Amino acid sequence: MKPITDCKLYGILDTGYVPAESMTAMTSALIAGGVDILQLRAKGKMPEDILSMAREISPLCRAAGIPFILNDHPALVREAGANGAHVGQDDMTVAEARKLAGSDALIGKSTHSLEQAQASLAENPDYIGFGPLFPTPTKPDYTPIGTSDLGAVHQLIPFPIFCIGGITRKNLAQVVAYGARRAVIVSDLLLAPDPTEQAAACKAFLPG
Repeated sequence: MKPITDCKLYGILDTGYVPAESMTAMTSALIAGGVDILQLRAKGKMPEDILSMAREISPLCRAAGIPFILNDHPALVREAGANGAHVGQDDMTVAEARKLAGSDALIGKSTHSLEQAQASLAENPDYIGFGPLFPTPTKPDYTPIGTSDLGAVHQLIPFPIFCIGGITRKNLAQVVAYGARRAVIVSDLLLAPDPTEQAAACKAFLPG
């Protein structure tokens, strides 16, 4: 499996955009486009539905050698064949998530400010999400934090930082210019006419 430190483009398979019956095809399309890590985000879905989708996605990620992450459900990681889980600020600690997911699981943590990013040092996640940088329909209740702290957060945080929130093919170069090295892209990939081409084009913007 590709080390998290080598991952640049983070795709999210969000059931708000992709129906369950299209998950396998979308997974294959994003992998073909060069996505380095994939997360299943299935807000409001029952555990059995999440497991059903995850069991279709995990073999594809395994064959491609990329990490597969579950959003919010560390207790399902092993049963789903996933490699880890991503938890929000108010969900649980990284230690609690790792205890549920397994000691070797990858655990990511959401951060929404420079202060929260600094606080994550004490929890020692495998990576953090930092954002939302721009307005995003995925998180309509969150105030965008902008790009001004990108330089500082990359100086302060030793583990991988995936910038997130309203990032698209059109603004990715701007995000990289402010210091980003990794990015999470959701709707701009999932709603693209050709998700494979869109993923490849976005990845080309990210530093090697």
